[in-house]
Amino acid sequence: MIENILLSEEEFNNSSSNSYLDRIQTLFRHQLENWELAKTGYESLNSVQVREFHFDDFVIKVQFNPGRIISSAAKVDEKSIRERKCFLCYNNLPEQQKAITFENNFLILVNPYPIFPVHFTIPMLDHLPQLIEDNLQAMLSLTKAIGENYTVFYNGPKCGASAPDHMHFQAGLKNFMPIDWEYEIIKDKKCKILFEDDETKILGCTNYLRKFFAIQSSSKAKTLKVFSKLYTSIQKTQRAYEIEPMMNIISRFEDGEYFVFVFPRSKHRPDYYFSEGDKKIILSPASVDLGGVCITPRQEDFEKITKEIIEDIFRQVSVGEEEFEFFSKSLTELIN
Repeated sequence: MIENILLSEEEFNNSSSNSYLDRIQTLFRHQLENWELAKTGYESLNSVQVREFHFDDFVIKVQFNPGRIISSAAKVDEKSIRERKCFLCYNNLPEQQKAITFENNFLILVNPYPIFPVHFTIPMLDHLPQLIEDNLQAMLSLTKAIGENYTVFYNGPKCGASAPDHMHFQAGLKNFMPIDWEYEIIKDKKCKILFEDDETKILGCTNYLRKFFAIQSSSKAKTLKVFSKLYTSIQKTQRAYEIEPMMNIISRFEDGEYFVFVFPRSKHRPDYYFSEGDKKIILSPASVDLGGVCITPRQEDFEKITKEIIEDIFRQVSVGEEEFEFFSKSLTELIN
């Protein structure tokens, strides 16, 4: 029963306030105190190593995080998924894992294999596929609810999601990913305004190693409408993908505005991932990587990665110039 995994109201009554942010912080504190796997996971962040590579007006961080091998090396083919239990279904969660609900159809869980100092996974209660088209509204609601402290992100079923069979988001501390603060720097230098009115601005951003669209709006309805048209634009050239167009999404809410960054993808994993010997690098780009923190679960990959390899990895998994320009033109035509 779902009630068995929910944190009790008694736990919340001991808190100083009952705001939503306070409730998830109570959940986080409870899990570190009562779930050894989570406690160990967050303690391990103290030994995580980080390298920084500086580019023109932005930085890429590379994190050596061995705990993320489970996600980076996840088998996401149909056979492997079919043969394992879904680890996001509430009836398969570890006994010590607790949750709180969001909008009655999502759970908020502490991620025991963290990248961020505070890291949540937010699966849907029902076991439904990882698809964003009908779930962006929930993502925006979540973003607004916790946006004071957290950035929310979505990995497409073929773009880094380790559970493509179960709809979920993730959230981590705001300003952990460089894009959270770099956007204000790069938007005038590396982005082109595609549309602008009193409520909404849409930009196409290139020369950032990875290309992305930025939707900045004070209106949730307008954000949803623009995303729908962008989704249609990307889908025009990616109809071969039977699930959904390949993309990663990062969203935050700040000063009364939604900021939604959509990264169209051309490839799930770079060639380095499948290479043998010294050429092999286990780096499977997802939203956090595109946000500026590349995760390497193996020490040897962390040590041998270079600025040139980072550039090549992003080049391989991002869409090309012509395709991005096509998306931009198609989106502009659909909006105007």
